[in-house]
Parts: sequence; C-alpha cells; structure tokens
Amino acid sequence: MTNSRRSFLRNIAVAGTGFALGSCGKAPSGAVQTTSSHPRGYTNLIGVSTYSFWHFDRTREDATIENCIERAARMGFDGVEILKVQMSSLDNAYLMKLKRLALHAGVPLIGLSTHQGFVSPDKSVRDANVERTRNQIDIAHKLGIPTIRINTGRWGTIRSFDDLMANKGIEPVLEGYAEEDGFGWVIDCLEQLLPMAEEYGVVLGLENHWGLGRTAAGVMRIVNEIDSPWLQVTADTGNFFEDKYEQFDAIAGKAVLVQAKTYYGGGNWYTLDLDYNRYAEILRKHNYRGFISLEFEGQEDPETAVPKSLELLRDAFRG
Repeated sequence: MTNSRRSFLRNIAVAGTGFALGSCGKAPSGAVQTTSSHPRGYTNLIGVSTYSFWHFDRTREDATIENCIERAARMGFDGVEILKVQMSSLDNAYLMKLKRLALHAGVPLIGLSTHQGFVSPDKSVRDANVERTRNQIDIAHKLGIPTIRINTGRWGTIRSFDDLMANKGIEPVLEGYAEEDGFGWVIDCLEQLLPMAEEYGVVLGLENHWGLGRTAAGVMRIVNEIDSPWLQVTADTGNFFEDKYEQFDAIAGKAVLVQAKTYYGGGNWYTLDLDYNRYAEILRKHNYRGFISLEFEGQEDPETAVPKSLELLRDAFRG
C-alpha cells in the first residue's frame, strides 16, 4: 500500500471520528473520545418510580403498577422503576402482563426497588432475607429488569419509621453487638447472592438507605470490600442529611441507577433543598450515563407534581 493511500484512509478514519464527535470537540490523534462521541452527549434518560404515585399511603387500587406504567408513558417518562411491595401479585402471568404493558407503552422497566435486612445476629433471619433477595433477583430477571435496589437493613432499635426519620435515620446499635458485626453479616449475605446475580444478569445496587448504608462511607465500605461488578450502588439524592453533595459524590462513581427525590407540597417525613444542577455536574464528572429515576415524595397531587418533577430533572440533566 502506498504512503498516499495510507494517508487517505487515515484521514477518512479521523473525519469519521469528527462526525461522531459533532460539536463536542476533536479527538486526540490515535484515540477515540467515547465520552464525547456518545449519541446523547451527557443527557440522561429520566424514569419514574411507581412509588411516586403511591407513597405507602394510598390504596394499591389507586396506584396499581399497570396504572403507573400508563401514567408514566402519558407524562413522557423514558422508563419505569417498580417498587416491589406495590405489586399486587408475583404470579408469572402478572409479571408477563407488566412486561407486555411496558413494551406497548414504550417505557422500559429500568429497576426493581426491593427491601431486605441483613443486620441481625439471628442467622435464620439473615438466611431468610438472602432467600427473599434471591426471589427478587428472579422477579427482575423475568421482567427483563437489569438492576434491583437492595438495602443493608438496620438494627431495629427504633421501631417506628416516623421516629427514625425524626432522628435523621440514626439509631443505636443493638445491645451486645457492634457495627463491625453488622458489616460482617451484610457482606457475607451479599456474597452469597452474587453468583445468582451474575447468572441472571441482574446487578445489585446497594442504596444509601438507613442502617449501615446511611452514610457514603458505610455504602462504599461494603461495595469496595466485596469488589464485584455485580454489586454496585443505587444512589439516592434524598437520603443524605449531612454533606449531601460530598457524600453523593463519594458513591456516584459506582452508581447503576440514580433515584432523584422531589418534595412538592412538602415532604411526608422531611423536605430537602436539592440542587439538581449540582447533582448533574457530579454525575457528569463520573461519566454516569444511566437513568435518573424520580421518587416524588411530597404531598402535592402526583398528577401535577410528577410532571413538574420531570421538567425539573430534564432541565438539569439535559447536558
């Protein structure tokens, strides 16, 4: 091949890269900037959790998963995250119905938000929660959902959730035990779940959600110690009370789903002042391209508050 032909082909390759980059800038010689050449740039798709229409304080008949899927599509969301306890059945026929409805509505099912608790000195309790989470992985797999939100669980020394929220999620360690015990139990249980998560293709997303996951340090201690691509982070903007942006930044690099809180009409337990432009900057820094899932947690009617929340998030995350 002549030198002129080599130069010609090289120039075509560079020109192709330039078209892919568009207005984002030029790639350095010999390299492709995948960050800049992504077709959506830095724009994140915005989904909505079915929790946004329910809040545990409405009947399931008022906010069935089927109804939530229809409303999400009508309002213009890009996907739906399902809160498992909101589901009316776990029968296969019901699951397949939801899968079909989401397909017809044009809103992919992006996450399954689950509950479990591994912070217990009773091995039978921990084992039961491992088995519960295995069942949840199976549900996500059947629905074609790529990630589930999981929790560490908590000590349970403050029984009332209202009281726990009034205390900013802080509760005493169970008498006779230490936090080190809790971390050991959680890590052991999650390690038992990883083979199934990998086999079924469902990423476990550990949320900053009370218990040992109340702080970024607690979440990252567990994720880093286990060190598996099948255990990552579900990052919630509304669950840090102190240094919320700094703590969010500390977990954002492992995020596979971001849950974004809004509080129109005032929060059910508390209201946080959240700067979503700042959260968007943090996620861009970490090259996060995944979904933002709205969790509306205010007292305003979801029919008005959820569309307003979508507009807010789109403005922040459009890039």
